[in-house]
Amino acid sequence: MDFSQSLKNARKKLSEKVSAETLELINGVKKLSHSEVIPKSLKVGDIVPNFALPNQNGQLIEIQQILKRGSVVISFYRGTWCQFCSLELKALQQALPAINMLGGTLIAISPQTFVDSSDSLEELNFETLVDKRNQVARQFGIVLQIPEKSRIHYENLGIYLPRYNGDESFELPIPATFIVNQNGKIHYAFVDSDFTERLDPIEIVTILRQITV
Repeated sequence: MDFSQSLKNARKKLSEKVSAETLELINGVKKLSHSEVIPKSLKVGDIVPNFALPNQNGQLIEIQQILKRGSVVISFYRGTWCQFCSLELKALQQALPAINMLGGTLIAISPQTFVDSSDSLEELNFETLVDKRNQVARQFGIVLQIPEKSRIHYENLGIYLPRYNGDESFELPIPATFIVNQNGKIHYAFVDSDFTERLDPIEIVTILRQITV
């Protein structure tokens, strides 16, 4: 099954699982993301901020050191508790050989602590980094605070953000993918207010080919 079909199936399951009220609140969060967050996000041509974040082993991974090796694909995801994020991570893992063959390095960034996500990340062969309190995501302009009226619906679905993220901010990154050339300039940016939409890894490979030509 291809990635787009997997996302389509997950959307269908979500709509069947949650109440009409929850779907309405989800749509409200999408509108909030579109109007208040996306206009502030980094765009094509911007230079990525300098940052260093810990990986699964507690080692600090510095973006400047990665850029010395070539282009970088930076994927921001909400957490492994999100089925759409899990699908995306698995699809990125499948595309990893092609990304590496084109000289690219893939990193994934989330505010979720490794205490709750380590088992889900064991099969990934690329760096997954913890962005505590969304400090780096904020520099990319993609942080959204979940409205108070929507938080109970997350909890009803078994999603306890303070436990997953280790803070009470109720902030999440809008899922986004930035493809960055070796000079640190954003060559392609995918930022969508709909958290069920993701950039297909096939597109990532196509874009990397353009950079390496």
